Amino acid sequence: MAVTSATIPVHNPYDGELVGEVPSVSERQLRAALDAAASWRRELARHERQRILGEVADALEARREQLAALITSESGLCLKDTRHEVERAVDVFRLAAIEALRDDGESFAGDITARGRNRRAHTLRVPVRLVAAITPFNHPLNQVAHKLAPAIAAGAPIVLKPSERTPMSALALAELIAAAGLPEGAVRIVCGDPAAVLDGFLAHDAVEVVSFTGGVAVGRMIAARLGYRRAVLELGGNDPLIVLADADLEEAAALAVAGAFSNSGQRCTAVKRIIAVESIADELADRISAGAARLRVGDPADDATDIGTVIDERAAITIQERVRAAVRAGARLLHGGERAGAQLTPAVVDHVRPQMELVARETFGPVAPIIRVRDLDDAIEVANATPYALSSGVCTFDWRAISRCIRELRAGTVNIREVPGWRTELTPFGGTGDSGLGVKEGVREAIRAMSTTKLYTLPWD
Repeated sequence: MAVTSATIPVHNPYDGELVGEVPSVSERQLRAALDAAASWRRELARHERQRILGEVADALEARREQLAALITSESGLCLKDTRHEVERAVDVFRLAAIEALRDDGESFAGDITARGRNRRAHTLRVPVRLVAAITPFNHPLNQVAHKLAPAIAAGAPIVLKPSERTPMSALALAELIAAAGLPEGAVRIVCGDPAAVLDGFLAHDAVEVVSFTGGVAVGRMIAARLGYRRAVLELGGNDPLIVLADADLEEAAALAVAGAFSNSGQRCTAVKRIIAVESIADELADRISAGAARLRVGDPADDATDIGTVIDERAAITIQERVRAAVRAGARLLHGGERAGAQLTPAVVDHVRPQMELVARETFGPVAPIIRVRDLDDAIEVANATPYALSSGVCTFDWRAISRCIRELRAGTVNIREVPGWRTELTPFGGTGDSGLGVKEGVREAIRAMSTTKLYTLPWD
C-alpha cells in the first residue's frame, strides 16, 4: 500500500533521536499511485467492508501499547494522550463497520402531484471515483483513521498523505488494513513534500473529493484551486470555554485544564480562550492555576507524564513569545510558560485582552488564556469576534443562557458543561469561516462526502 522512493527522516521532538525513515514519493510515483487508485474497480459487498473494518478495529485494540509508543516517539505527545488516540481510532473503525451495513437510500412515490406518474423513485449511494486526503501532525493516527475508514465503508479508493513530521503511524495503520484483506489499490499512503503532493492531487482528473485537515492558508489555496471537486476542509479553531456566574467552578476549572492542556494543547478543538464573567474570574483563575500546577511535564514515554512536547522547538518558541507579548501588554502570567526545547510548562495567563495575538490568532499549544467579560452579552460578543467558528463550551446551569448560546454562538459545535472538543467519532464535526466550508467530518458525514446520490425510477403499474 505504501509507495516508495527516497526517504524522509522522522525525529523524536523530545530528544531529537532518529525514530525512523519513511519513503518519499517522486512525481512519477505519485502519478502512478493516483492512476492505480483511480482504476481500482473491485466492488466489495457491504458485509466484506464491514468485516475488514471490524478486523482493523480488533488489530488496533490488540496493538494499543505498541501504536501509542510509536505515536509518542514521532509526535512527542505523552502516552496518556496517545493511548487515548488509539482508542479513538478503534471507535472510528468500529463505527465505520456499522455504517458500512447501513442502507441510507430513500424511496419516493411518483404520483404525489397532478403532473406525476404511477412510478417509484429510489436512491442509492455511489462511491466517488477517487479521494485525495491530507492529514496533520497533531493526531497522526486518528486523523488518518477518519479519512481511511469512511472511504473503505463507502467503497471509495483513497490516496492519503500524512504529515511528513508524523508519518509512521499512518504507515502502520495501512499495514493493518492490508492484513485485514482490503484489496491492494483501495488505500494508498504516499509520503513526501507537502506542496508537491498537493499539486499532484489537484492535477489529477480522477480526484473528485479533497479531504484536508490542516492550516488555514493551505485550506484557502485548496478552495481556490478546486474546480469541479468537493472539498472537506477542517482548518482549525479558536475555541472558547465560556464560564458564567452560576457555573460550578470546580467543574469549569477541570474542563479548562483538560481542554487547554491535553494533547499538549495541539488540537483544533482545544480550549484556546477561557471567557469568564468578572464576578467569578478570580476564583476560576486560582483553580485553573492549581490544576495546571498538578500536571507533570516531562519525558513523553514516561507513564507519569501529563504533558509531552509540542511538535518542534520552533512551535514552542512561537507559543512562548505570544505568552510573553501578552504579559508585556498587561496580562498576568499566573503559572508556567517556561520552555526547554520543544517542551513548555502549561501556561495560565489572566487579564488577556481579545486583541492580543495570544487569543486573536490560534495558539496551538499548552496555554490557558483567561479573558474577563461583564456578562453573557459580552461573552457571546467576545466569543464570536474571531474568523474561526469550530467549537465552543459553556459552563452554566441557566437554561435561558444555554438556549442563547446554542442559538447565538458562531460555532459548529456548542457543548454545555463540557470542553469544546467533546464528540463521538460518529457525530458531525466541522465549522465555518476559517474553520472550514461547513462540510462536516465524523464517520457518517465523511461517508456521505465520499459518495454521491444516484436516483433510479421504475414503473409501478
